[in-house]
Amino acid sequence: MSGNPKRQPAIYLPHGGGPCFFMDWTWGPADTWHSTQRFLQNLAATLPEPPNAIVVISGHWEEPAFTASAAPAPRLIFDYTGFPEHTYRLTWPAPGHPELAASVVQLLRQARLPAATSATRGFDHGVFVPLKVAFPAARIPVVALSLASSLDPEVHLAAGRALCSLRDQGVLIVASGMSFHNLRAYFQPQTLERSRAFDAWLTRAVELAAPERDQQLKAWRSAPFATFAHPREEHLLPLFVAAEAGGEAPGKRIFGDEPMGAAISAYRFDG
Repeated sequence: MSGNPKRQPAIYLPHGGGPCFFMDWTWGPADTWHSTQRFLQNLAATLPEPPNAIVVISGHWEEPAFTASAAPAPRLIFDYTGFPEHTYRLTWPAPGHPELAASVVQLLRQARLPAATSATRGFDHGVFVPLKVAFPAARIPVVALSLASSLDPEVHLAAGRALCSLRDQGVLIVASGMSFHNLRAYFQPQTLERSRAFDAWLTRAVELAAPERDQQLKAWRSAPFATFAHPREEHLLPLFVAAEAGGEAPGKRIFGDEPMGAAISAYRFDG
């Protein structure tokens, strides 16, 4: 990393539904995702300076070991179905960063976590869709990082702790998921109040300092309507990585909306 960079935050953000920011939404009003889109468009202006690089933990990539994308020019992976044809021709030619990918793996292994690089992995829609909105020039190098397929909360908290030092090198850590992710529950009458209850619990947990925050997150299934909000937790676990990568200080809720009748939030960690 070059220069004398300012410390970057770790941010957990909603990546929306498929390529939702690049189409007239067909599952609801056309403005369904406008608030989230504006949040992403304004994100870069909230950073201390343009990051030297970005590491993105995607809820759409799982491997037996944490795996970092090491391709110098990653392709886009259109891992969504049933959307308009033009959304499969989107471009976002951000460069990869093989050296940073190797550093990520080294930090994870030093923490005794299984880790590997992939020379072929591209950017799935959990990576390129939100970052195409937030960083449209596509000039900042990006490394995508998988979840561990164990989906063990403690393992993902440990991964965040291992990656915290990257922030001092000017690396922005982005956790891409959805704080509510139950595809069968959208637009259902019971969903809004249930999602609000889970969202309130999640915000209270995030706004605790570690280690109390960690204890709450590890026990996330005891939250109100937890498994209704997340029948499977792959879209929640990126938050655990961001929380620990963000240090011990309390996190902060920086965005909220209720698209498709479900409450969602974004969080920032500057510890």
